[in-house]
Amino acid sequence: MKFNKETFVAGFALFSMFFGAGNLMLPPLLGFKAGDAWFLVTLGFVVSAVIIPLLGIFAHARLQGTMQDFAKKVSPTFSLVYCILVYAISIALPSPRTASVTHEMAIQPFFEVNSWVTSSIYFALVLIFVLNRSRILGLLGKFLSPIIFIVILSIICVGIFSTEATISASDFQMPVISGLLEGYQTFDAIGAVVVGGVIIISLKIKGEENIRRNRSLMVRSGIVAGIGLLLIYAGMIYTGALFNAEFDVDIARTELLSGISLRTLGNIGKTLLSILVALACFTTAVGIITGTADFMKGIFKNSQKVYVKTAVVGSILGVLMGQFDVHYIIDVAVPALMFIYPITIILIFLNVLPEVITAPIVFRAVVIVTIVFSLPDFLASIGMKEQVQPVLDSLPFGNYTLAWLLPSLATLIIMNIFSFAKTK
Repeated sequence: MKFNKETFVAGFALFSMFFGAGNLMLPPLLGFKAGDAWFLVTLGFVVSAVIIPLLGIFAHARLQGTMQDFAKKVSPTFSLVYCILVYAISIALPSPRTASVTHEMAIQPFFEVNSWVTSSIYFALVLIFVLNRSRILGLLGKFLSPIIFIVILSIICVGIFSTEATISASDFQMPVISGLLEGYQTFDAIGAVVVGGVIIISLKIKGEENIRRNRSLMVRSGIVAGIGLLLIYAGMIYTGALFNAEFDVDIARTELLSGISLRTLGNIGKTLLSILVALACFTTAVGIITGTADFMKGIFKNSQKVYVKTAVVGSILGVLMGQFDVHYIIDVAVPALMFIYPITIILIFLNVLPEVITAPIVFRAVVIVTIVFSLPDFLASIGMKEQVQPVLDSLPFGNYTLAWLLPSLATLIIMNIFSFAKTK
């Protein structure tokens, strides 16, 4: 497997599309609360925020199509509805969240500017990038991503080597599960099915039509992005754990991140963090809106007008939704994640498994079971916890918002046994 310049450019581009607002804010606070269980929390976080997204890129590399191909074995209608839901969630929540974080952490500390002004300028720049999407891979991979990576590594390294370890006991009873669920909030699994398609279309626009070559490039670039995410997440979680005796217990995510950067890099850390936040958020917003515009363009017979209109609408929506507080947007995202994330995870796994064990009937049955058993978690997240609690108590991992996991795996095994017996 050859890792050349092209691989690293595409890998850093993928990394930058993944690494946004949540990826920056969530790990330090997770480590802060995890304390001496930081390693176990990291394991859970890496599963949902690195391994599953990486498998999503591998699935895209294998399919070499659009996101609609992820669910085509269930039915064309289901695939279309699923894609619409994913893109609607992505463009309405994580994309505007990037503007909110940029305003709170990169603009407000230095300038007395209204959030409307920040969001308007921010999404105007995003729109310019999206409308010039043929240059996205090069711009992100060669310039923006390396800056992001270097600044974060600086904060992590200084934090680790200049701080005396005063790690206290963990706040989590189930550290691995807590890390796994916090990884949901990065949106990285959903990001994988969205930005993977962006990479494929960008390669085709550049004239790369060799499927085998594109598949190999996506796998290699996915590994580069995955290693980058692993290093950053583990480092930020550990850094948060090192500082868990130096800040108030109820400190907010943004305040903790600002505090750590100030303690590690001094006053210059505040400036560097602002640059880092703005770049990390910006690249993610570009990836999300580009992916959504690509999807709509594909539905309407590759109409460039539809691509432009979708990009404009996505940017306007980002300005409007970006006025809400970061923590409010994160809270609003929870019910949507409880429903769509299990389906996305299962679709990713089914698309990387060998064809021999993912026949259409097996595929369809596993997805249906996943939907059914993820409903109690979704209902609990929208205020019906008392009504569904008896159901959750009766299901394995039901109290850890993973009620769908074992039923889905059991369905995969049972359906394959049934199919094998029928064939024999």
